[in-house]
Amino acid sequence: MDYLQGLLNLIEPKDLILIGYNILKAIGILILSRLVYKFLSLVIDQVFKDRFNLNEHFKVEHRRVETLSKLLKSLLSYIMYFIAVITILDIFEVPVASVLAGAGILGLAVGFGAQNLVKDIITGFFIIFEDLYAVGEWIKIGEKFGMVEEIGLKTTKIRAWTGEVFMIPNGNIEQVTNYNRGSMRSVVEIGIAYEEDIDNAVRVIEKACGKVAEEMQDIIDEKPNVVGVTALADSSVNIRVTGTTKGLNHWALERKLRQRIKEEFDREGVEIPYPRRVVINGGQMEK
Repeated sequence: MDYLQGLLNLIEPKDLILIGYNILKAIGILILSRLVYKFLSLVIDQVFKDRFNLNEHFKVEHRRVETLSKLLKSLLSYIMYFIAVITILDIFEVPVASVLAGAGILGLAVGFGAQNLVKDIITGFFIIFEDLYAVGEWIKIGEKFGMVEEIGLKTTKIRAWTGEVFMIPNGNIEQVTNYNRGSMRSVVEIGIAYEEDIDNAVRVIEKACGKVAEEMQDIIDEKPNVVGVTALADSSVNIRVTGTTKGLNHWALERKLRQRIKEEFDREGVEIPYPRRVVINGGQMEK
């Protein structure tokens, strides 16, 4: 206490007034920075509300909006407090240029060591902002195919249908195939024997397609139909059937088409080629 009292005695009254005035200015700058941050946060919330929640064309999941708004608010807070600290240092006549130069050198050193991290975060931001894919959608990234379980600013987690979880750094994502946006096309190739009548086989297949269209009408966008003969293979004449479905239901449609076409072939006596073995025994041929 005596040391503090002696120090105060050395300071002239006008200096005390100046210090008090500078402290009040610093407090005022902090309060102003907080108010500006609050105002800009409200602006961010309003912008996201207007763009994403009210416009169906840019509609994004609520979770994505929350992620983006929190990220922008976090960046805004860092910027506002950085400006406030620099201004306060300048008020107290601290050499700001030297501080900024030191911070720049430190930031440069950290930047070289964290290039991949920065790349992951920037890429993750644009993935979320542009809505390339969402949780629950099936996507393919490189050779990895699965359902999106989690989207972060640094990594994306997808789970394969066999159960494996792939954790992919966002910075490594160069091309994405999304299987949940719009209709998906089912393609089924059916092979018939060369001895069969093609027109009759097409009629039977169309009959099967009609049954499937009735059974799965809730998921079908375009009714399955016969495209025609697509190949004259070594042991079969291949006929293609196509149709479109909502979302990932194209696999279910393909399975049902194969089942119903096989049943109709059996009913109508249309032969599907399969490997056979011929044994010649003593001049007699056995199959």
